[in-house]
Amino acid sequence: MKTELEELVGRYRELGIDRQLDYDKFYLYSIITHSTAIEGSTITELENQIMFDNGIALKGKSLVEQNMNLDLKAAYERVLDYAYNHADITIDRLKELSALTMRNTGSEYHTAIGDFSSANGDLRLLNVTAGVGGRSYMAYNKVPQKLKEFCELLNASRRVAESMSMQQLYEMSFDAHYNLVTIHPWADGNGRMARLLMNWLQFEYELIPSRIFSNDKEEYIKALVATREDGDLSIFRRFMTETMIAHLSHDITVYTESVRETEPMIPAPPISSTPKKTRDKVIELLRHNPKLSATALAAEIGISAKGIQRHLANLKAEGVLQRIGPDKGGEWQIID
Repeated sequence: MKTELEELVGRYRELGIDRQLDYDKFYLYSIITHSTAIEGSTITELENQIMFDNGIALKGKSLVEQNMNLDLKAAYERVLDYAYNHADITIDRLKELSALTMRNTGSEYHTAIGDFSSANGDLRLLNVTAGVGGRSYMAYNKVPQKLKEFCELLNASRRVAESMSMQQLYEMSFDAHYNLVTIHPWADGNGRMARLLMNWLQFEYELIPSRIFSNDKEEYIKALVATREDGDLSIFRRFMTETMIAHLSHDITVYTESVRETEPMIPAPPISSTPKKTRDKVIELLRHNPKLSATALAAEIGISAKGIQRHLANLKAEGVLQRIGPDKGGEWQIID
């Protein structure tokens, strides 16, 4: 039986909301805008669109705000590449992403045991407070080992992702978000990095990515604190699931009302209507070589790897195709 979140994602896709022109670009801009808004940015989605697409500096907005958004965009562009190539999550990659995120807004720190820079993605060499009742995050000297264990456990979960339901995949991404914040590897930028990692996993498994709006900030922080205080991941999972449900419901309502106001109304094709020509090519190629990767299929057919990922997802949803084994080393099976 599908969960409420799974039902809403299905409805969202059935309506074709995620197949609109430039949807991926504008949704990404929305993710970036809301992630930086939680950190104090006042730049709107429209202003980010102008800045990102036209390279125009924004009047009335500080250089720090503009750089915060531009840097996070660069980090998301790198994450999209990692997600579509199923790259391992490693300490070096997380440090690289942190360096991109903090490139123009990070600071240098001078401590008794050495200097480090958040602009370089360096792990912190000092202890930081959690801001609640004098409590602190884990000691800095424990961070490298804890981060290594976190990456290993997360990669192990990713290797069995094919056996997970959509709800379980979302929960894996929510857990990764919470756990990275809890480790708090950097002196600054941990919230943006945790949301970035969550979205990495969601991009990788073709989920509708989560956004946390600025007006969710208070409940978001409370959920993180309560989860930490009680040692109960279900608290943060529930908050993120309910937030996703609220945002998806809002998007569906706005879309259906806007379509209703536009005549003539042309319904979006159902999710099962993968374009025939490409659909047949994918099936034919996988019949001959079931071990072909999405990248190899894209090269053979002449479309983007992202486009192939969508076709594979549709064929899986139709029950025509299933994945046997892990992403690396597994193969596709045609179900006749």
